[in-house]
Amino acid sequence: MSVKVCPDESACPVAVTVNVIGGKWKALILYHLLSGPRRFNELRKLLPDATQRMLTLQLRELEGDGIIHREIYKQIPPKVEYSLTNLGESLKPLILVMRDWGEEYEKTKPNI
Repeated sequence: MSVKVCPDESACPVAVTVNVIGGKWKALILYHLLSGPRRFNELRKLLPDATQRMLTLQLRELEGDGIIHREIYKQIPPKVEYSLTNLGESLKPLILVMRDWGEEYEKTKPNI
């Protein structure tokens, strides 16, 4: 496999990917949405260390990038669900490889 040299950071496909799914919570949000739509409070329970503000910000960024869809149901109390778009679904292989790599790393990580 050959690796192309990127002329600059803005033209590097890896940088583009990291800009979209990078950050502490985005990959975890995507991982939890792989199994289907989730409500905001479900995501908060799955990511207890993420503040409400940070989770909201990360969800908005993913929505703005076309990775997730936010569905608002007109009912009392209001119901909001987040799900992967087709573009978000295309990240599934990447997220699963990250999961698998993390499992292997946990088994073999060096004791530093």
